[in-house]
Amino acid sequence: MKTFIAFALTGLLLLGACRQEKDNANQNTTTGGTSNPPPITSVLGYNLLNKIKGIWNGPVTSTTPLGGYPEWIVDFRPISENQVSAKNELDTLNDIHMSFFIALYNNQYKVAFRNGGSFAGMKRVSYFLVDSVSEGASTSYYRFSEIIKGKNRAFTEVIFSNDSVYIKSSTNKNNSLTTPTLHMTWAAKLQDTTSCQAAVSNFGFPKMTMAKDFSNTFTGQAEAVYYSLASDPYPESAQPYLGQTTANFTFASGYTSSSAKKVLLIITTQPLFSGMVFNSGNLKYR
Repeated sequence: MKTFIAFALTGLLLLGACRQEKDNANQNTTTGGTSNPPPITSVLGYNLLNKIKGIWNGPVTSTTPLGGYPEWIVDFRPISENQVSAKNELDTLNDIHMSFFIALYNNQYKVAFRNGGSFAGMKRVSYFLVDSVSEGASTSYYRFSEIIKGKNRAFTEVIFSNDSVYIKSSTNKNNSLTTPTLHMTWAAKLQDTTSCQAAVSNFGFPKMTMAKDFSNTFTGQAEAVYYSLASDPYPESAQPYLGQTTANFTFASGYTSSSAKKVLLIITTQPLFSGMVFNSGNLKYR
């Protein structure tokens, strides 16, 4: 049995409680890179940054022990002028943090994809670079391949079609297979783009500037996959404007809580209730 508590969070999660001293901290970052990066005239996959922002919701199919589930709600918001991120946390042992940002590698500027987190306490962070782009009037395709070993190690395909996004990830299962197989798919619909507008305006997002210089970051490494976060070249702690929210709640008088029951906090950017009237249309703002 579950007790449901719904409340509106009108502030920006990713901008709230942010570290102000990190304003523009990731601009022209050269850690592990070159001392004099070339000027940016073009960025492969650049248009994805603008397309991915917003709240998305859709079902997941997965070959992992987690299996599939009917809803995965992801809120992508800019955290700088050249990076957009989203984080989902189930608890301290299970979370995922995704980021798309502009990186320099092999003297070329491309959109990079950082995908990492914990599953049952086991941590992993993987880095990909876009290597295939096809953009049309209503449909756009982007493929991100693992930076060192390429698509034979792992790759993620991101497909936009009107108000939908389809993300498909494949992996060779820790190098145990010769050809990558399906890891997961997510077919989501765009729910809202108003919630991210304050961040878009604050940063002037997106801008064609460099977030990370990966020129020398992966030299001598077998793959761009990390199982120890101590060696992660772009940890969450180094990323700007990742907010933190503390939620406090109380039960109605006369109700006694039970440790045998679960409490689900439904966080929305617009209220679900007007007085005592439930507004089901605002469920899209979860």
